[in-house]
Amino acid sequence: MSACIPETLLSLFSRFVEEQIGLHFPKERWADLERGIRAVAREFGSDNAEECILKLMASPSLTKEQMETLAASLTIGETYFFRDKRVFEVLETDILPGLIQSRRGGERRLRIWSAGCCTGEEPYSVAMVLARLLPDIADWRITIVATDINARFLRKAAQGIYGEWSFRETPAPTKEKFFRKRDGGRFEILPGIKDLVSFAYLNLAEDVYPALANNTNAMDLIFCRNVLMYFSPDKARTAARKLARSLVEGGWFISSPSEASADLLAPLLPGDFPGAILYRKPKTGEATPPRARLALADEAAPLSPCLEAAPAKDGFLSPQTTHARPVPAEGAPETSSAASKEALSSELSLRARAAANRGDLAAALLLCDKAISADRLLPASHYLRGVILQEQGALEEATASLKRALYLDQSFVVAHFALGNILRRRSGKEARRHFESALVLLRRLAPDAALPEAEGITAGRLLEIILATKEKK
Repeated sequence: MSACIPETLLSLFSRFVEEQIGLHFPKERWADLERGIRAVAREFGSDNAEECILKLMASPSLTKEQMETLAASLTIGETYFFRDKRVFEVLETDILPGLIQSRRGGERRLRIWSAGCCTGEEPYSVAMVLARLLPDIADWRITIVATDINARFLRKAAQGIYGEWSFRETPAPTKEKFFRKRDGGRFEILPGIKDLVSFAYLNLAEDVYPALANNTNAMDLIFCRNVLMYFSPDKARTAARKLARSLVEGGWFISSPSEASADLLAPLLPGDFPGAILYRKPKTGEATPPRARLALADEAAPLSPCLEAAPAKDGFLSPQTTHARPVPAEGAPETSSAASKEALSSELSLRARAAANRGDLAAALLLCDKAISADRLLPASHYLRGVILQEQGALEEATASLKRALYLDQSFVVAHFALGNILRRRSGKEARRHFESALVLLRRLAPDAALPEAEGITAGRLLEIILATKEKK
C-alpha cells in the first residue's frame, strides 16, 4: 500500500490547484485531493503521487492538457438523465410552461445554461422536456448552453452516447422516444435533441460571464448544481453573483441542496416549490428582503451619460474594449464633428449591449441601428447588431452585419469568431476560413491581451475556445 502524502505537501498542492484551475480543497477534503492525484500520476509521467505533485508544482503554470487531466481527476463525473426527479417535475409543470406562455405573444425564444454540465445528461434532459412541451419547437429560438471545466466530459457529452447507468431515473417511454440503440448496449440521443444543445469549455471560477461573446448573457434558466462547492468561499460568492447577473429579471436558478444558501445566492429569492431547490431573480421594483436589495445594488451597473464614466465590472460593459473608428487612409486627424459622432455611437452601442445582456433584444437592436446612424464607420456597432440578430434567429441579416464589421476592420477577431459560428452548419469551408483568420490574429497577440468587444475575454482564452470548437467539428 502506498504511503500517505505528507500534509505539508498536500497543503501546498491544494493552494496550487486553486490558483491554476480554481478548484478549492480545504483540509477536510485533502483525502479527495490525494485520491485524485494518485489516479492520474502515471498520465503525468510519474511513478507515484508525490513525484507527480512536485513535478507539477515546479512549472510556473499548467498547460491546457495538464489542466484538463487534473480537472478530470478532481471533479466528480456522476450524473444521469433527469437527476433529481422533483426538480424536473417543477420545471415541466410550472417553470417552463410559465416562460413559454409569456413568450408566445412576442419573441419565441428561450435561453438556458447548464453550468457544470458534466457528461451532458442534464442539458439533454432539459431539451427532452422542451420537446414534450413545445409541439411547435421548430418555430422557437431555443438556446441551451452547456459548459464545464472538464474537456473529457465535454467530448463525451457532444457524442451523445450513453450506457444503461445514465438511464436509472429515465422512464422507458422517454428513452424509447428520444434515443436509438447502438451496439454494445449503448444508446445515442436523437439528432433533433442533440442539436438543441451546444457544449463549450468554461471555468466558472476564472472566466468572464455574463458576456455576449461566450453566449452566457440573458438566461431564462440556469442549472448550477454541485459546482460551487468546489470553490473557496470568496470564489463561490463571486461566481454566484456573476451567475445572477447572467439571468434576466424573473429568471430561475437551480442549485443543489448542499449549495442552497441565502447568503451565497443573494440577490436571488427562493422559490416556493417543496422538495426542489430553485431561486428567482427579482424584477425591477419587486419587494425584496434587505439582503437581496443590498446585493442588487452591488451588482447594478447603470450607464453614465458620458462614455468615460461607463462602469466596468468583470469585463461587462467596459468602454476600454470598444472597437475604435478606423483612421482615414490619408491619416488626417478627425474633425470635432467626427469625434462627437463616434462618442455618440459608442454610447448608444454600450446601451445596446446592456439591453441585450438583460434580454431585451428589440430595444438592443433599435439602439444598434441608432448607433450605426450616428456613425456608420464604427465596426463595433455592426458587430453588436450581428450578434443580436443571430440571437433573434435572423441569420442572413446577422451574417451581413458581421461582414460589414469585417469590411471596416479585417483584424476584428471576435467578428471572425461570431461569423464562423453562424456559418458552421451552412458553409463549413467559409466557417473554417473565418476561424483560421481569427487564429492567425490571436497568435500575434500576448495571451493576456484584451480584445475589442470581447467583454474581458483575453486573446489566449479565445484561442483555446476556437481550437476546442475546431476539434469538435
